[in-house]
Amino acid sequence: MTRAAGWVSSCTMRQRLALAFGAGVVSALGLAPFNQPLLALLGLAGLCLVLMPVETVKSAFWTGLAGGIGYFVLSLHWIVDPFFVDPWRHGWMAPFALVLMSAGLALFWAGAAVAALRFGRSGPGRMILWALFLTVAEILRASVLTGFPWAHPGHIWIGSPLMGLAAWIGPHGLTLLTLLLAVGLAAALWSRPMLAGLPAAVLAAAFGLAALIPSAPVAGADAAIVRLVQPNAPQHLKWQPEMIPVFFRRSLDLTASEPQLDRPPDLVIWPETALPALLRNSDPWREAIGVASGDARVIVGGQRLQGGMVRNSLFLLENDGALAATYDKHHLVPFGEYIPLTGLARAAGLRGLAEVAGAGYTPGSGPDLLDLGPLGRAFPMICYETIFPAYIRQVDRPDWQIQITNDAWFGNFSGPYQHLELAQLRAVEQGLPLLRAANTGVSAVIDARGQVLASLPLGEYGALDVRLPPALTATFYARTGDWPVAAVLIALIGAALLRARKNAALIP
Repeated sequence: MTRAAGWVSSCTMRQRLALAFGAGVVSALGLAPFNQPLLALLGLAGLCLVLMPVETVKSAFWTGLAGGIGYFVLSLHWIVDPFFVDPWRHGWMAPFALVLMSAGLALFWAGAAVAALRFGRSGPGRMILWALFLTVAEILRASVLTGFPWAHPGHIWIGSPLMGLAAWIGPHGLTLLTLLLAVGLAAALWSRPMLAGLPAAVLAAAFGLAALIPSAPVAGADAAIVRLVQPNAPQHLKWQPEMIPVFFRRSLDLTASEPQLDRPPDLVIWPETALPALLRNSDPWREAIGVASGDARVIVGGQRLQGGMVRNSLFLLENDGALAATYDKHHLVPFGEYIPLTGLARAAGLRGLAEVAGAGYTPGSGPDLLDLGPLGRAFPMICYETIFPAYIRQVDRPDWQIQITNDAWFGNFSGPYQHLELAQLRAVEQGLPLLRAANTGVSAVIDARGQVLASLPLGEYGALDVRLPPALTATFYARTGDWPVAAVLIALIGAALLRARKNAALIP
């Protein structure tokens, strides 16, 4: 045992909890806007070290919980921003939302710590089990209670060359790799510092493998041209009666502006809820959009009533403003677009942050495709849906992906940038380009390798003309999903448990 390990072992419970919380905070520095993956590895390794000396289930639970809270408080602190759009109505909820959200998600990390203690002896064996069980916990977090696959440890590699491995192993594979690297570093610090070269070598090999992945092909001169429109309507002003025509006129002017390339766009994409009237009352608004767009079709986010239910929708408009197709958002934001256990919530006076006409949204029927004729088939996603990697596998393989979103809810520090990075990851996983129109930014064109080719900055209005990037052939992850990673996890956990049982049998 090294001197550092001895010092950690001698800490009081209060000191251990403080160290775990701090390690969790450092681990979150790998995510946007900090983007320091090596610091994140050190933080995860530190959390692993703090967990090693614990001897009781209670200690393991509280230590794992403290580490998780530290991680989620920093990585998800942007969740307070929506509550300050209307501070007099919702501001009081902000601290409760951050604390409860962080603590709730940290329960998964606490469970992993308890499982590692229960099934693994102290030392490297327990460390490996912790990495495996935490990966399982993150998979569960991505699906339990509708799931929240945001800020996984593997996301620290988005924007780095290692992001390319997601085409093979997906987001959970990146998390498993990240945690095993952190465990290798922790094991070296725990017993033999010279072993630190092993995780360093594995990390270098992973970067080398990722570097061998070829770049995405470049769009040719004959590729379709798409215009992204970013009106930059702050959420607290967006629906004020005197401002609605201002932002709509801004979007029309951006749509009708001069071509930025050698010809006018073939398709124009507006962001989420950019149509300022319910669909059934929107004829004059859609006609104005048709006039502004010239010969181009337009995709615009809006809202519609169907059987008394309000839906958050995407509309495909012909070049005269006529409705050609509709897609309804099917995965809604809990406590934002709807309130779980609505009856009880209403009795307590709770309302969703984005409620319309006194009611929450109703989800659509599920994933779908948009047939855009010469532009191929596109997979549409509205805002929150982009954080879920599996929905695209429920439809036939598209030619490209579209995300319309209103990130004005998420402030201007970390939330919008993390949301953008998740869109990058979706492009890598599928080998499909993704075009993203965001109300306040960041609107972006992402190629099939996840690289941002062009973008409009956060908090500015403008239009961006781009040639539609080509797709790659279906990636390994696109064909298999998370099953290979799940099989590897089962095999590794089984082997680790078998080894732990044999070692226990040898102890007199």
